[in-house]
Amino acid sequence: MATPTLVSPPRSTRSTIALKLVMATSGLLFVAYVLAHMYGNLKAFSGQDKFNDYAHHLREFGEPILPYEGFLWIARTVLLVALVAHVVAAVLLTNRNRRARSTRYQVKKNVASSLSSRTMRWGGAALLLFIIWHLVNFSFGKVNVATGETGSAAGDPYTLMVESFEVWWLTVIYLVAMVALALHLHHGTWSAIQTLGYTNTAAARRRAKQAGLVLAVVVAGGFSLVPLAVLFGIIEK
Repeated sequence: MATPTLVSPPRSTRSTIALKLVMATSGLLFVAYVLAHMYGNLKAFSGQDKFNDYAHHLREFGEPILPYEGFLWIARTVLLVALVAHVVAAVLLTNRNRRARSTRYQVKKNVASSLSSRTMRWGGAALLLFIIWHLVNFSFGKVNVATGETGSAAGDPYTLMVESFEVWWLTVIYLVAMVALALHLHHGTWSAIQTLGYTNTAAARRRAKQAGLVLAVVVAGGFSLVPLAVLFGIIEK
């Protein structure tokens, strides 16, 4: 009797699985980050002193083992690597999917797909542009669109935040980005859980979809509270 041999999947299949794992793990890392970042943003409701103290303590975190702002630069480096890996994996997978379609359909049916799944690529690109502007606005450039100054609120992030969100069009841009983030999280969470192998049953798939929906609403809603509160005068200088 012949001994059965194990047939390993083709190299392209293995690399596709690896790319999906990169997308899943980097995506979950960003989920952890946005939850922590949202918590920090909501400190604005505690007032200027509490918000600025929180921002200042982040720069001192880990001292004296780490230098001043050492923790922030480590976190930024990890997030940058994760972002590059996420984007590169997404581009490679998109190109592979396009090459794999040997037949083009005249009518594309999206009956089984959701809005969040259909907007993943464009939503991801929009979020990337928003992240770049967000860093220029609040982290590296500290650009105050209300006054036209740069770097002037280095010691007062609360004032920079309030004066920025008092500009209505900047708040609109921020809220539109939160819609894109919600859609991205909705499908991305489901996709990551599926890639990691936790959707083997109907009940597990249902829970994964529910987790994506809850996460999308909580994160996008939490981030939207502060700019809306500033715009309507609940949070002020």
